[in-house]
Amino acid sequence: MNNNSIFISAYAKLPKGTTAYDLYGVLILAIVLDRDTGIIEKAECSLATKVAVEFVSEHIVGHSLLEPEKLISEFESVYFGAAKKAIVSAINICYEKLQQLNSAQEIGEE
Repeated sequence: MNNNSIFISAYAKLPKGTTAYDLYGVLILAIVLDRDTGIIEKAECSLATKVAVEFVSEHIVGHSLLEPEKLISEFESVYFGAAKKAIVSAINICYEKLQQLNSAQEIGEE
């Protein structure tokens, strides 16, 4: 992590009938990223298996949250689990939070 790292998290609805839903009720996506570049440095989510959590992290880390369409497109091309829609939703929510933070910072600098 660097001095410009920030933490953002998001919640998204999981499909009923999945183990993650039974365990947690919602998906939690937590990311650490560089505020200026949007590059995701660390990521973790609340899925039921270690392999799924690691897979999601490996395919999100290194991407820029400032390019959500590219990140989501690449993620959707490799992830075919039941939580896909929830993960994509959480990525979009994290992007919106980053946009709000950056807008607030710009207003504060004026």
